[in-house]
Amino acid sequence: MICKTEDIGGIKVCISDEHTFGTDAFLLSYFARPEKRSVACDLGTGCGIIPLLWLRDNLAKSVVAVDIQKRAIDQLSETVRLNALEEKLSPVLCDLRELKGVLSFGGFDLVTCNPPYNAGGSGIISLGESDKIARHETLCTVNDCCAAASKLLRFGGRFCMCHLPERLADVLEAMRSNKLEPKRMRLVQKDKDSAPWLVLIEGKRGAKPFLKAEPVLLLYENNETSREMIQIYKKFGHIIAKE
Repeated sequence: MICKTEDIGGIKVCISDEHTFGTDAFLLSYFARPEKRSVACDLGTGCGIIPLLWLRDNLAKSVVAVDIQKRAIDQLSETVRLNALEEKLSPVLCDLRELKGVLSFGGFDLVTCNPPYNAGGSGIISLGESDKIARHETLCTVNDCCAAASKLLRFGGRFCMCHLPERLADVLEAMRSNKLEPKRMRLVQKDKDSAPWLVLIEGKRGAKPFLKAEPVLLLYENNETSREMIQIYKKFGHIIAKE
């Protein structure tokens, strides 16, 4: 297929108007950093930016990238071909609610998901079909994401996701109901005077209760990119992720 490519420090990523990447996925990739021997899975992968950042920096042994949209998987397959990642990154076209027999349950150390943020029946419905699927819970809910992650993870495995702060109660409820104990959380603000616009959260399968709230991550300080964000962008190729 023919697609536009963007370089992220040595990896050529196929992108399109329907499937590109934003700051939230960029931050989730950083927050969820896997160990080098980890076997990971990214649910709702889109253009595959999360696993691509990991593999570029040798932060996982292998990654399976799942999406229900054929265009997204076609794009990612082209990215895999362009970067010779066939042995490390496996694009899978599948509904995350129907993974039985497709992926190995209990076989993953880490699962990530950047899910649709808007609950069913809420928010302004996006015009395009891809946008609607990506932004609204039309094909999967936060509970569906947590249920899929719980099945895929080994005991003690990690599930990391990002979501809107106003949906935090829904996320925590879905995690616990699927045996994913919330263990680590970080709010993201544009600056110190802004309300949080994103929450990054990690749950562990079968863990005991104890939730650590990490310091707030600021995108900007004194109207300039914050020192931490500069470190993150430097680590991931000196690029500024698209809003």
